[in-house]
Amino acid sequence: MKEAKYYTVKELAAKEKIPEIFDTGAHLIYSSPATLAYNSPGAQGFGVKRAGLTMPESVMLIVSPGCCGRNTSAISVNEQYKHRYFYYLLDETDIVTGRHLSKIPEAVKEIVDFLAVKPKVVMICITCVDALLGTDMERVCKQCEEVAKVKVRPCYMYALTREGRRPPMVHVRESIYSLLEKQKKDPRTVNLLGFFAPLDDDCELYRYLKDIGMHHIYELSRMTTYADFTKMSQANFNLILHPEARAAAENMRKALNIGSIELTRFYQVEYVHRQYQALAKALGVTIDDQADYEKTKAVIETMKSYQNVSIAIGETGNYDPLELALALVSYGFQVKEIYATLQDYQLRYLSALSSLSPATKVYCNNEPTMLYYDTESSIDLTIGKDAAYYHPKARHLDFNEDRQPYGYQAIQLLFSKMKEVLS
Repeated sequence: MKEAKYYTVKELAAKEKIPEIFDTGAHLIYSSPATLAYNSPGAQGFGVKRAGLTMPESVMLIVSPGCCGRNTSAISVNEQYKHRYFYYLLDETDIVTGRHLSKIPEAVKEIVDFLAVKPKVVMICITCVDALLGTDMERVCKQCEEVAKVKVRPCYMYALTREGRRPPMVHVRESIYSLLEKQKKDPRTVNLLGFFAPLDDDCELYRYLKDIGMHHIYELSRMTTYADFTKMSQANFNLILHPEARAAAENMRKALNIGSIELTRFYQVEYVHRQYQALAKALGVTIDDQADYEKTKAVIETMKSYQNVSIAIGETGNYDPLELALALVSYGFQVKEIYATLQDYQLRYLSALSSLSPATKVYCNNEPTMLYYDTESSIDLTIGKDAAYYHPKARHLDFNEDRQPYGYQAIQLLFSKMKEVLS
């Protein structure tokens, strides 16, 4: 009988490198209903196309065959993106000869001339076709700027590079922040880099930063005009909240002399506390998080009656699936299964997780043998939309809203929603 491949946490912890089933570049990709919502750079959530338009007062030209641009129509229904997408559809001759490259500047000029309200930036989104052609899109964008007299930046919707050094979601952040130009620094200003939606309004990080004297806390997603966006180059330092923003932050260090401190989203309350104290030490200030720390521990304590619940964790939510699994297991919950495409940085969680829950199974959503996954296994609660597909009879928690939970607020929100679903 054919079965879905998996490794237990104990088996993974004993290995020196990540097994091939978790490397989507090492095998065929199985696009199951569990993965269709997120495994394309242009799919649901903040894929390349939606991320590129996080830039205020921007529009996007999508240069692609019709099949690659089709799924954008679903995003265009949203009032925020209406009339901001334009298309240059490639035909067979374009793809074979690359003749479209000479026409893109003309297309950008036509868009700018057509719009009554002129955009400040045009993002050009190109697909795997131009990846295979080896298109120098930086040069094309410079030609567009000369012809259309507007700032132009590339967005690479290259599925082929997802496991490369500069995957699409890393590059789109680099493109956006490359628009910033050097300004005089404001010592009371900080940038939050990483997400394409803001943190939840009640996240304690805002309060802590204000308490230590940060008068301006800038996030790309809260900027309503391009002029507002340019103020981000005045920041004294950046806080990197997602690892995919590291490259953009490094470029800002070189070009704008803005240093960075990286923070991680944890669901382990002790780690949240230690990280805030480490941040305080790095900045030479005091962050009093004791009240939030105690409140969060009290919230965790109220969940003890649910510790017999068996849980499956997917990879489509606002969390790292291995870190969340480690947090829940450390609180006494039973995490039976995890679905994840493992990265090297996640290996640090395996050793601790192995000592607490060695039998937890780890699957790769995109691995072809998931076709044979047994959906009848006993799971009470799923976290993440992909996990919900595998266990249709369980209680489901998506936990994947645009606004981002963080710190103590993230833990409190998670348990509040878990209690709501399980009750």
